Amino acid sequence: MTIEVHDYDPAWPALAAVAIDDVRAAMPGRIGVIEHVGSTAVPGLAAKPVIDLMAATEDLGDFAAHEAPVLALGYQRLETGMRERLFYRRDGYHLHVVGAQSWPTRNERLLRDHLLADPAAREEYAGLKRSLAGLDGDTYTRSKTELIQRLVDAARTARGLPLVDVWED
Repeated sequence: MTIEVHDYDPAWPALAAVAIDDVRAAMPGRIGVIEHVGSTAVPGLAAKPVIDLMAATEDLGDFAAHEAPVLALGYQRLETGMRERLFYRRDGYHLHVVGAQSWPTRNERLLRDHLLADPAAREEYAGLKRSLAGLDGDTYTRSKTELIQRLVDAARTARGLPLVDVWED
């Protein structure tokens, strides 16, 4: 399947808000914080038309053991090989569930905030994404790694955080 990159759609935040409310209602007491992350969370940024949500939970095992309400919303859990993360997908949405202890330093959140604050970085990233449109998903993702790593490193440095590899293999 080839990747499509769309111009920013101002409907994305509202779609994310509804999905956040749905997940929160489905998992009362099992989610601390849930946010819209990824390119669709950055006004003006070209993106794949997929809403990425990230939720923090105190216990990933407990969340997984009680995931039936999330599955009832149409999400499917997929094994990604990423440690300390549950990943769910439904048409047009990704839900990343991570441990609450890692929440403040999650690269996805740091990258989003960096792109919101830095128009030049946002434009550079948008240009790269547009140039990679039409590639298969794995090639598209891997081809963005160098720039994402540089942007995440800048965000982590600005916050006094240690640098980490953006790949969670």
